[in-house]
Order: sequence, then C-alpha cells, then structure tokens
Amino acid sequence: MNTFALRPDLALVADWIKPDGHVLDLGCGSGELLAHLQQHKQVRGYGVDFDVANIVACVGRGVNAIQADLETGLSEFGDASFDTVVLSQTIQAMRHTEQILVEMLRVGREAIVTFPNFGYWGNRWQILKGRMPVSETMPYQWYNTPNIHWCMLGDFEALCAKNGIRVLERVVMDQGRRIHFMPNLLGSLAFYRVSRR
Repeated sequence: MNTFALRPDLALVADWIKPDGHVLDLGCGSGELLAHLQQHKQVRGYGVDFDVANIVACVGRGVNAIQADLETGLSEFGDASFDTVVLSQTIQAMRHTEQILVEMLRVGREAIVTFPNFGYWGNRWQILKGRMPVSETMPYQWYNTPNIHWCMLGDFEALCAKNGIRVLERVVMDQGRRIHFMPNLLGSLAFYRVSRR
C-alpha cells in the first residue's frame, strides 16, 4: 500500500484514533482516512457511503466499504461494535442529524464528528454582504449545496447536552491551523470527540 499524506482535517481525526482499533467511517468518500489508519495504525473497520463510485474507490484502496444510505440509520450494526465511529464533514448534510449522532454512540464507544462552522467570520461577512457563504469548507452555491443544517460550536454542544453526550475533546481549525482564540469566530472547521456520559 502506498504512503500518502492526509489532508490536515483527516490527519487530526487520525490522531484521535487509537492503534489496533475497530473503526466505522460514515460518509467515507474514497476511503482515504481508513486506508491511512489501516497502514499506519493497524486499524480494522468499514466505510459506509451512498455513492457507488466511492465504494469502488475504497475497494481499490483495500478498504472494506458498504454502500448504504445513512439516513436509514445504522441498524445493521450491533451495539458497541466499534471503538470509534467517524462522521467527517457530513452531519450538516443529513436530514436526521440528531438520530445519526445518537446511533453513532450506540454502535461505537466514541464518535468523532467534524463540520463546517457556520459562525466563522468569513461566512458572517458574506451574509452581511447579502450572499450565502461559499468557502473552502463550504464550496457550494446556495442552490446546489448538499448542506441542509448549518450550526456553530454552541449549537452542536447543545445537541450533545440534550442527548446526554459528553464532549471529550474539541479542536477548531482554519486552513489547517488550530484556532485557540475566539474559535467560533475565527475557526472554519470544528472537530469533536464525544462519548456517552
């Protein structure tokens, strides 16, 4: 298997995953994260994606992948079947956001969720100028975006609190750099590692 460099957002997710674990990657895309984890951390796991072309790409990388619609839930997976369940830059495109978050922590001991931060100053500025935001983390126009639920850091944390979910770690980034000062304003991408209380 070839060594390759992960995007900065996926590298952070990979850092949070323990070696030799069992991982479920929801909305896995072409399997880049799981291929890296298999090679560098001896992780076992599955990717799930709706797009058949992504499943073919996963198989080409040696990643086990299942074609499925996440909106129907994770009923094919048993309770606590995985050490970590990952949902990277996908939760904002899901109709049943709360349901998928709860299901992630039914099938996994921990979950990692990443999403574009709608509170980022660049997004706010574009709204003030009378346009819906388009950015590196939200590269779509208003009329063709798959993103249907916009949230900020406080929104996601409130959803976790409502469902008895504990935030273990939070990192906010912009252009691959970690943001510590005013993260809801200066960070374009949010990362959460969560578990049941």
